[in-house]
Amino acid sequence: MSKTNNGANLGFENQMWAAADKLRGHMDASEYKHVVLGLIASNTAENETLSSLRDTLLPKLISGELRVPAAENFVGEVGI
Repeated sequence: MSKTNNGANLGFENQMWAAADKLRGHMDASEYKHVVLGLIASNTAENETLSSLRDTLLPKLISGELRVPAAENFVGEVGI
């Protein structure tokens, strides 16, 4: 069976497929997709939070408007 891709070969695809197969074990692929998609969604939300934190704090830290202890308080206040 031929797999389609975008032509890029990063060199770790086979290892990723092997790891996914090993983790899946005897679970049906139609059930395993819920596990994998849950992990992807969780990471996406975390990435958005970290990006927001970076975009908010980094300019203030670079300009000197905030120092690290103040940035820690700022994060707590904003709830990021």
